[in-house]
Amino acid sequence: MNPVSFNKKLNEARRLLESYSFSQALPAYEKLIRQFPRNARIWVEYGAAAGSAGQLDLADRAWNKALELEPGNSENLLQIGHQYKGLRQLEKARAWYEKAAAADSGGINPRMALAILAEQNHRFAESHEAIAACLAIDPRDDQARYYAAFLDRRENKLEDAECRLRDLIASSPRHQYVQYASRYELAEVLNRTGRFDEAMQMLLEAKNLVRRLGDIEMMLKVYDQEAGQYRRSSQELPKDILRTWAREFPERVRETLPKLAFLGGHPRSGTTLLEQILGAHPDVAALDEPQAFTMVVAKLFNSSQQISTARLNIIRRRYLEAIQKEWGGGLEGKLLLDKNPSPTAKLRIWLRVFPELRVLIALRDPRDVVISCYFQNLPLNPFSANFLTLERAARHYADLMDVWLAVRQWEGLTWMETRYEDTVADLEKEGRRVNEFLGLEWNQAQGRFHEKSSKKQMYSPTYRDASQPVYARSVARWRAYEKQLGPILPILEPYCRALGY
Repeated sequence: MNPVSFNKKLNEARRLLESYSFSQALPAYEKLIRQFPRNARIWVEYGAAAGSAGQLDLADRAWNKALELEPGNSENLLQIGHQYKGLRQLEKARAWYEKAAAADSGGINPRMALAILAEQNHRFAESHEAIAACLAIDPRDDQARYYAAFLDRRENKLEDAECRLRDLIASSPRHQYVQYASRYELAEVLNRTGRFDEAMQMLLEAKNLVRRLGDIEMMLKVYDQEAGQYRRSSQELPKDILRTWAREFPERVRETLPKLAFLGGHPRSGTTLLEQILGAHPDVAALDEPQAFTMVVAKLFNSSQQISTARLNIIRRRYLEAIQKEWGGGLEGKLLLDKNPSPTAKLRIWLRVFPELRVLIALRDPRDVVISCYFQNLPLNPFSANFLTLERAARHYADLMDVWLAVRQWEGLTWMETRYEDTVADLEKEGRRVNEFLGLEWNQAQGRFHEKSSKKQMYSPTYRDASQPVYARSVARWRAYEKQLGPILPILEPYCRALGY
């Protein structure tokens, strides 16, 4: 095969992989490896396609083949580690990061990956050790200096964190992520130490840097189109739609699933905290932002206009298969809790496929939600682009809650709202109320949820907060920023009124 033809076929396989068309990407890569069996990079990408398609054994074989072909290729080994991390195979990710580090004695990136993975699993000593190794290689490395400050802030060494961050920012780091991430971190330190105006100024600097990373206007256009579609489609459905769907898809023809509950609400409304409390119950399989709904249910549902009984059952079956892989164990006798704020906008799909679904919605003062979202340093995409301004953050809140306010009026819906403020005020009282809704007895381990949370990997961006005992410092946080929030309060006022805030 000539180079032009090879590159064309490789780019086509990559396009399929990047567009999540895994069933098509796999045969495309299989043809390439038959023709180029000694190309380690193709084996790496073939493994990525296999892993994303749920064929983990095939992924293992492909990546081990890449290792056999190029055992000293640190970049390949690092990418395989990232793939395992994305598949939530954390011990395997760690092993491959270690291979990558061993293959490159001067490599910063594999040691940074080890530091980040250790921190996310609350192993601070290991994370510090990995960062120290990075700084020994290059004391001026932007990423390592940033992460050293980040660890200080995580361990509440705020004065040390501030000193490191100010020195880093003053040195004009070249690493693009560090440029804005260091300012987000410093804003959080300033917030924690009561310097609220300075915090907002630092956030403004961070967000101006983020704006340079992409076409924000186009991202927001993409978001507005999708959000508007889900909002309108939910608001236009009649209040008796669930009864119609139940007649079309009665219980007797549905494939049996474990008891299923969806935990949603707007991001930063306390969903992660509540998921951790519920997940401490021995009879609950609580999944922290699993990929199964987005990658299986929504994708299959939207791929065809045909909504037959057979198709709905296929989607249910594929969802359960995906959840079982993510959970990594048996679900017999357990309540399956799928916690994921963003798919709240797609409740009409949830309820069409899973009519028996229990819907649990976490609420928090809308003003606290918006200021909390504004402080988040998230990867830039059409969703997170909304949090670059307070006005867009408020409108994002309105978009999602408009869906919920419409859906909660549907007749026959099994639903409950729970308030973050009530959980913080009396964890056991609110926890018992939520348990009762889910058909569970209170378990004493739920009151000590943080003991379990502090020893495991979580996937929500807010995992650091939910691994601590309940604290009240985030209640009415918005009042410290009332001046900045003033122009957007009219947007939020109808939701404060509707939700009782």
